[in-house]
Amino acid sequence: MTTVNQTDSSTSYALAQARANTASAVDDVQDRFLTLLVTQLQNQDPLNPMDNAEVTSQMAQLSTVSGINQLNNTLLALSGQMDVSQSMQAANLIGKGVLVPGSKIALGGEGDQREATPFGVDLIAPADSVVVTVMDAAGKAVRQIDLGPQAAGVLSVTWDGTGDGGLALPDGAYTAKVTATNEDGSAVSASALTYGVVSSVAYSSNGLQLDLGLAGNYSLLDIRKIM
Repeated sequence: MTTVNQTDSSTSYALAQARANTASAVDDVQDRFLTLLVTQLQNQDPLNPMDNAEVTSQMAQLSTVSGINQLNNTLLALSGQMDVSQSMQAANLIGKGVLVPGSKIALGGEGDQREATPFGVDLIAPADSVVVTVMDAAGKAVRQIDLGPQAAGVLSVTWDGTGDGGLALPDGAYTAKVTATNEDGSAVSASALTYGVVSSVAYSSNGLQLDLGLAGNYSLLDIRKIM
C-alpha cells in the first residue's frame, strides 16, 4: 500500500497555493511602490525635484524584488517536480529488497529453508583487510567472516547461520560489526548495512519514508543498494 498518489495531489495543490501567494505578494509590492512614487512626485519640492537617477534607482529596486519573487516561484516549482519524481521512484521499490544503514541480521526458518537475511558493508575507501564479526543478542561474537582486501563501495555479504566451529546457531536476532584496516594498521571508515523489503511508501513530517517491516522506517536517501 502506498500514499504516493495522494501526496502528489497535495504537492500540486501546495504549489498552486505558493504560486498564487507569490503573485499576490508581487502585485502588492508593485502597488505600494507605484503609490509611493506617485506621492513623492506629487509632493516634491519644485525647486529641488527628483532627478532621473533617483527615479531609475527606485525602479531598479522594484525590478529586483519582482525578480527575486519570480525566482522563488521557479524554485518552488522545481522542488515540487523533484517530490513527484521521488514519489514515483519510491513506489517502484515496493516489494524489492534494499540495503540501508544498520547492523541487524535475522536468522530463522526450518530445514533447507533456514537462512539468515543478507546484509552488507559500506566501505568509504579501499581497505587491505575487511572483517565482519557476527554477534548474538547478548553481544557475544559467534562468527567472523574475512572478506579480504576490498575496493571502496557497497559489498553484499551472506552468512550461512553457522558459528566459527561450523555448528548451526539458534534462530534469533544477530548484529554485524565491520572492521576495515590497511597494511599499516590504519583504520578505514566502514559500516554495516541491514536488509529489508520495502512494504509501503508514505510521507511524514520527516519527508518520504520507506517501511521495511521489522527493519524499521528509512528515508529514500538511506538506500545504499537495491537487491
